[in-house]
Order: sequence, then structure tokens, then C-alpha cells
Amino acid sequence: MTSACTARRACGAALSTVLWFGLVVLMLAASVSSAAGLQALPDFTRLVASQGAAVVNISATQVRAAPQKQPFRPPELDESDPMFDFFRRFVPRMPDYPGAEPDDKSLGSGFIISHDGYILTNAHVVEEAERIMVRLADKREYDATVIGADARSDVALIRIEASGLPHVVLGDPEALAVGEWVLAIGSPFGFEQSVTAGIVSAKGRSLPDENFVPFIQTDVAINPGNSGGPLFNLRGEVIGINSQIYSRTGGFMGLSFAIPIDVAMDVQQQLRSKGRVERGRIGVAIQEITRDLADSFGLPRAAGALVSSVEANSPAAVGGVEQGDVIIRFNGRSIENSADLPRIVAAVQPGSKVGVEIFRDGVPRALTLAVGEWRDPEDEPAAETTPGAAGAGNRLGLELAVPSAQQRRERGIVRGLVVQRVLGAAARSEIVPGDVVLAMVVGGRQVKLDRIEEFERMVAALAPAQQVTLLVARADTASYVSLRAAK
Repeated sequence: MTSACTARRACGAALSTVLWFGLVVLMLAASVSSAAGLQALPDFTRLVASQGAAVVNISATQVRAAPQKQPFRPPELDESDPMFDFFRRFVPRMPDYPGAEPDDKSLGSGFIISHDGYILTNAHVVEEAERIMVRLADKREYDATVIGADARSDVALIRIEASGLPHVVLGDPEALAVGEWVLAIGSPFGFEQSVTAGIVSAKGRSLPDENFVPFIQTDVAINPGNSGGPLFNLRGEVIGINSQIYSRTGGFMGLSFAIPIDVAMDVQQQLRSKGRVERGRIGVAIQEITRDLADSFGLPRAAGALVSSVEANSPAAVGGVEQGDVIIRFNGRSIENSADLPRIVAAVQPGSKVGVEIFRDGVPRALTLAVGEWRDPEDEPAAETTPGAAGAGNRLGLELAVPSAQQRRERGIVRGLVVQRVLGAAARSEIVPGDVVLAMVVGGRQVKLDRIEEFERMVAALAPAQQVTLLVARADTASYVSLRAAK
């Protein structure tokens, strides 16, 4: 009996030891796991301490001209005059008029890129400024001069007369990954040296008003005053300039956009050496390749830029690019989306000869173009386009007609068929009466349309529910529209 009890006590003690040991192991594991989780979160303190000194606050003053008319002033009357009390009670006294309205001030941020005082910021921060004051992190203040500004990229280069300044380290935006942590330092609403952090939401983002900049999209909190400030990666390298936000309220809503630093540095280099930025152009209008369009043109996948029109005598026209071509490579770079092409072309030095790979009639072809120089559309005459029209065919829901002599004269129609009525499948597309159908794409082959009979023959040959693509012109633009024939 005694030996049995002793054995049970020994077993119980051993089991208790094992349980305690297991509990300790679990607690240690949980502690290690917790510590690992904490270590996974970024620590921005060293980054801010090492790079914050190179971030500056910018105050730009725009002087407003004095108005032509002086404000109304009540007449000088004696207190005994019956009208004195009226003017005193109902007409407010105006302060002494200084001759000009108060100056406008814009606040922004910037960062020093060299020890001798060169600073990058946004062009809109210093636009039309009569005076620019730069305030460093150590509270020193300097007047700055504008070396150059480029409104299209929203990049400006300014300089202060100083030396031995702290400056940022530049990174590689191409190496930036979506989901990576990033940090912004700036002066939102004038609060200097404010730090916000977030992640990269997307890369190569195109915005409606700008197709030359592949913006970095982040969820970093950016507000008025942050404009022109740097966007850092975790290595403390600047990979972008915070430029703008998407907002329905005027404040931050989780969508911020930064100019990649390599784009900004190319702009500042041209501003410093030439005083302006030169961009390439080839003279084409393009549109995105959808899955339906890819099938119509016989493309293996929905990638590239579809040429909807070519300017007469443009570099593209001289080089052999035609309406309906799909540009799949330019200057050795692949074109995945149509938005890639303007940026890649713009980055080429005007006058350069580059290789272009296109897809035409189901076959890849190689061309060589001499790139021209892009000019602001406001300074250029309107580009000529070649309008067109299409025939009639109820299987597509289109009733077409040959343009009359008056239509050709008044609307400048050179070829094509005019849309009279839109029914069925066509009614679900963007085609409207008055549009001009220039060509039809079937089986990867584009056929220009000038005769109703030719259009009706092609429509009659379509299989039930077969997809077809039409080149449609409206005003001075043309685009491709995909339809399916009725069963």
C-alpha cells in the first residue's frame, strides 16, 4: 500500500513538472511571437531623426493688384447736418485704403537635394510667386529664387543662398513594391515637420489631368501644405514628391499621389540645364485594349495601345503607323496599358530614332520612328483628323447612309458612312446618330468603309453573336467600339 502511494505521488509530481514545463514553453513561445510581431512593425524614429533636417517649409507670396475702383466712402458731414446720423447708423466706416489688397500666401513643403541649396517642390506651390521664403528645420529662413518650374509634371526647382546644408538620399521608385511602408514629412496646414506614414497602394497610376507622370498612390495622410514634401521608403531614401490627393471634401480621404523621384530628377536636370522640359511625341490618338477589342484584332492578350487616329505628317505617319495598329513595344519597353505609351514617348529625347513594334492584321511588325517634340496644346493649332462614316445593317442595329455633299462640306467628311439610326445591340453602345463609321474590324483585319453595299455584305457574313469592332468618328476624335451581331 505504501509503495503504491509513493509511486502515485511520484507520478503526480512528474506529471505536474511536465505540465509546468509545458506552460513555461507556451508562455515563452507566446512572448517570442509577440516580440516578433512588434518587430515586424516599422520604427520611423531613426528615419525622421536622420532625414527630417533636409525637409523645409515654403511660404510663397503672390501680390494682388489694386482694384481699379476705390471703395465707397461716406461724405464728410458736420454733426449738425440732418444726414450725419443716417450715414453714421447705416453706412459702415471703411478703413484707410492702402492702395492694394492683402497679398495671397501659399504654404507648401520641399526638400534639399544638394548641400549648396537646391530644393525640389511642386510647381503649384511657387506659381506666380513674388517672394518665396524657405524655413529650415533649425528655424533659419532664406529667400529663394525659382530656377525653373514645369506645370505638366508639377515639379519646381528653387534655390537658397547657403552651403553645407543637409540633403536627402534618393531612392529607386522602380524597386518600390505595392504594400511597402512609406513615410511623408511636411507642413500640413502650416504645421512644420509633421510626419505621417502608410503603405504604397498602387504604382504607375494615371490621373485624368496628367498622362506624363506614373504616380505612386499611397494611403499616407496628405493635406494642404504637404505639397512638395518628400515620400520616404524605410531605408530613408526619397522615392517621390507628394503632389496631390483625391478628395470629395478638400481633406485627406485615403488617396494620395506622389511623383516618382526619377521623373522629378529628370525634370529638374532639364530645368537646370535648358530652362525648360523637352518631351517626345509621335502624333497618335490611342485607346485602351479591352478583352473584346483584343479578340477582334486577333491579339493573344489584352495589352498594348490601340491607335484610333494618326495626325497627318506626324512622326507616326511618316514612320508608317496606321489607324488600327496596336503598339505593343516602344523604344524597347513593353506597353501593357495604353497609359504607358504617352509616358514612355515623352521620356524620349526629341529627334531620337526609336524602334516600335506594332500588331497589324494579326501579324507583329517592326517600325522605326523619329520622335518629334511635344508642345502644349494651347500653343498648337488643332490637329487635323480624318473623319469617316459607315454603312447600314440591321444585324448590328445600325442604319447607315453615304454622306451627302452638304454633310461632307459642312462636317469635313472625307470618307466613311454616317449613322442614321441606332437600334438593338448598337443602342447599348456609345454610338449615336451623326457618328461616322470609318472601318470594320473582323477576324483581326480592318476594312475601310465607303460603300453601303460593302458594309451590308460584311454584316451578312457575320456568324450569330459574332463580335465585330467598328472605328467610329465623332467631331475631331475617333475610337473603336465592339458590338455583337444579332442571332
